Parts: sequence; C-alpha cells; structure tokens
Amino acid sequence: MAFLLGEDHELLRKTVREFAEKEIAPRAKEVDEKHEFPWDNVKRCAEMNLMGITIAEEYGGAGSDMLSRAITLEEISRASATVGIILGANGLVCDCVEYAGTDEQKKKYLIPMAKGEKLGAFGLTEPNAGSDAGGLQSTAVRDGDSWVINGSKCFITNCGPAEYYVIVAKTPEEPDVKGPSAFIVEKGTPGFTIGRLEDKMGLNGSATGDLIFSDCRVPAANLLGKLGRGLALALQALDRGRICVASMANGNSQAALDAAVAFAKQRKTFGKPIAAHQVISFYLAEMATKLEAARCLTYRAASLNDAGMPFGKEAAMAKYYCAEVSVWCADKCIQIHGGYGYTKNFPAERYLREAKLWEIGEGTSEIQKMVISRYVIG
Repeated sequence: MAFLLGEDHELLRKTVREFAEKEIAPRAKEVDEKHEFPWDNVKRCAEMNLMGITIAEEYGGAGSDMLSRAITLEEISRASATVGIILGANGLVCDCVEYAGTDEQKKKYLIPMAKGEKLGAFGLTEPNAGSDAGGLQSTAVRDGDSWVINGSKCFITNCGPAEYYVIVAKTPEEPDVKGPSAFIVEKGTPGFTIGRLEDKMGLNGSATGDLIFSDCRVPAANLLGKLGRGLALALQALDRGRICVASMANGNSQAALDAAVAFAKQRKTFGKPIAAHQVISFYLAEMATKLEAARCLTYRAASLNDAGMPFGKEAAMAKYYCAEVSVWCADKCIQIHGGYGYTKNFPAERYLREAKLWEIGEGTSEIQKMVISRYVIG
C-alpha cells in the first residue's frame, strides 16, 4: 500500500509546518529550560483549529481524518514535543467523550476541548496499575444522584492545566455489569485535588502529576458511557492514541535528522564537512530510512482507521517501531554532534530526553510487542 498524500494532506502539512516553525519552535528551548507550560502555543494551536482535528464540526472540531491528525501531531512535535503531547492528551479525552458521551456531555465538555477553550486530561494509570490496567484500585460508589470517587491516579499528562478529567474507577459489580467505569470530573470539584507534579527527564513544559480523590462527589450524569465499560472505552481510545504517539515520535525523529544534517554540513574535520565522511553519511542514511519506514507504519494505521477497518495491530506496530526509531535517531544525532551534542547549547540532547517517553507512555514497547504477538499468534 503506497502512502502518496493527496493535495489536501500535503497542504495541511505545509500549513502546520510553517506555523510550527514560526511560532512554536522558537519557544521550545525556553519552555524546556523553564519548565513552563506553553499556554501561548496552546492558544495559537486552538486558533489554528488543531485541538480537535478529528472531532465532528458540530462539536467544535475540524471534522478531518486520522491521517490529518497524524500529520499535524508530527509537525507540531517536530517543533516541540511538549506542545505535541499536550495536544495528544487533550485529543485522547476528546475521543473518549465523542465515542461514549451523551449529547449533553458532548455539548458541555467536548465542544470546549475540541475548540481548545478548555484542556482535557485522561486518568487511567495508578501507582499499582500501569501496564496492568486491570489492577485499578480507585473506586466509585453510587450514592443517590451522585457517584463518590476515592483513589488516586499518577503520571497524568495535562495534570493541573486541564479543566476536564476522564478517569476510570472500579464500580460495584452486578450480574450483567463487570469491570470499571469511566467518569468526567471537573477541576475544582470538592474532594478532587491535584497532587505532586513530576520533575521529568524531558517534555518539561508539559504538566505531569497525580490526581487525588477523597470522597469526590460527581453527578450521576457524569458517568461516561455504560456502567462497567470504562476500561473498554479507555482501550478503544488508546488504540488511536498509539497512532498519535507514533506521530509524535516521528516528529522527534525528523527534528533529530534535521539537526544532524545541518550540523554535519557545517562542521568540518580533516578539511571537509563531516557529512562527506562515509561513517556520518551512513548514519544520516539510516536515520532517514528508519524514519520513512516508521512514517509508513503510522500512515497505514491511520488510513485503516479512516477506512473503518481494524487497526489495533497496526497501531501497536507503529507505536512500538516509531518510538524505538525516535530514540535511535536522537542518539545518533548526539553522536554526529560529538561533544557539542552532549551540551545544552544544541537541541540534540533535548531530543533524546524527549524521545525516551515514546517507549514508555501509552503502553511500553514491551506491552506493544505483547499486543502484536497476540495478533500474530491468534
């Protein structure tokens, strides 16, 4: 299957790339160094209608396809992985509400998130339930017209800046209802507090931290989807989330390749640019080839989703391979820079710090291989 992008997708790439290079890339170093949430960048992305690309227009989105979302996240992440992951996390929550929300929930929560007026955050991970999502300990118990939530979540992207949180918690089992359920919790709800924010290795402008629920009472109307179907909803959204992470990883890889090429052309040793030395030119060739292969996997998964076909295996393959390639490309970018790559005067070291997350977030590389193997074995 060839992925020759049509005129509309090429125009989208050009538009987002120009925007990202002009308005997002210049702030990336400062945002990372100051650990500053880039509200200005997020606001501009909202004005560009990039927050809810695949969400229907009637709910504030652009009504575009998954391939457009992949292209957009790649170009944004090429300029700043921090901004990319903020958009990616918001999009994950938008997906959950679009998949399972009532019309009232979509009007109240989805429209503001798709327009970028409010941010969303997705709360599944807990201290004892990361890769093992079935190990959730948070609970939600029905009390009259409310659900009372207790427990905690960790490593939540957009923790704090987000106004709306989709969280998954265990609910009492009934004869035909088994499994956790999903709820929408608004920031400021009594009993809901933002806990510790993590001091991370990379993506320092994004807020990552803990959510704490202590007798947090939310309206019964805030149940998202069917009772007992919270984990199923999360996994459905995470399938598309893997395409998004793959796209962000590709943006990281492209940034590393761009930086390596630029440095190799201007840095001279033995009387010629280091790009003229075979060992360096071969590194660049490998980086470019791996990136194109990664991009093809991503576009295939996105295209299958757009065609309404099963794409779970392809999404896992894309997420796994693109993440590994991103780390490899960032590492080689540093190697090409030599001693300069180990300093913060060049972006190469930041690319490696950022790339590592793609091998961990939204299912580790090991989990992706488990998923892929199940499809392969049957």
